[in-house]
Amino acid sequence: MQMVSSSCLTDGSLVTSSDAVRLEGSCRFDGIVRAPASRGIERIEAQFRGNAFSLHRHDTYALGVTLAGVQTFRYRGEARFSLPGNVIVIHPDELHDGGAGTETGLRYRMLYLPPERVIEAAGGRRRLPFVRTPILRDDELRQGLLEALGDLQGEPSGLAWDDLLVRFAESLWKHADADGAKMRSVAHGAVKRCREYLHDNSDRSVTSDELEQVTGLDRYSLARHFRAMLGTSPHRYLVMRRLEKGRSLMAAGLSLSDAAVASGFADQSHFTRHFKSAFGLTPGKWLALTGTDRARETDRT
Repeated sequence: MQMVSSSCLTDGSLVTSSDAVRLEGSCRFDGIVRAPASRGIERIEAQFRGNAFSLHRHDTYALGVTLAGVQTFRYRGEARFSLPGNVIVIHPDELHDGGAGTETGLRYRMLYLPPERVIEAAGGRRRLPFVRTPILRDDELRQGLLEALGDLQGEPSGLAWDDLLVRFAESLWKHADADGAKMRSVAHGAVKRCREYLHDNSDRSVTSDELEQVTGLDRYSLARHFRAMLGTSPHRYLVMRRLEKGRSLMAAGLSLSDAAVASGFADQSHFTRHFKSAFGLTPGKWLALTGTDRARETDRT
């Protein structure tokens, strides 16, 4: 786990507003703590002051809990403000930024849930749920998130993840708007084949002709079904897999330029542009916030 200081909340206990105030003084750092990835699910804790992330969008759900301070972000044309104990739900491919709403700073925990995990947990029978309201007061969902996010140095067991994913999917469907909950036919098998093919070939250019052969759908039908099931386009999915690989290579010690080329980008500037669009900050700032650059300096001494 990349981290810049020790973590808190290791028992998965329920966080209330008063708890968050108490915990704020027990865990002080400016940066991002990253837990080991499991099932493609990224888990983090972030603490900072001011505006940390510019407008960006990723191809996962962002589900989290505000722990201390005021969490502010722009989302679907409005300024949003979350207080301690609130749950955050951001839909895949929706533009948003992020920052602290007061001078005292902000602390929150977040997990990034791939849409395919939601579809799998629902038995593959539904479209992707869309939760129109990004800030919720939902004790059951908050408790589930804190169980998943409680120990960032370890990870839930396989059985625990199975239960948590079902609970997350049910909560998302509970809050989904009527339009998003309509039962419409989705070519799940074709989309799954497309996703697997893109994942396996993420280090090269993939053409629409290839995807038509793999899925049996024409390119326009595939685009519609892919977005209905995974919340993004095949192109964006491919770019995000490359970015994830590049980020892992940087964390492992590769230079920015080498990581860019190794993950399938034309050059460093191409990688940086897509990185900021997906994560809201430059690769250099991401390395600084996660403490990766300081870890490299320590290794050299």
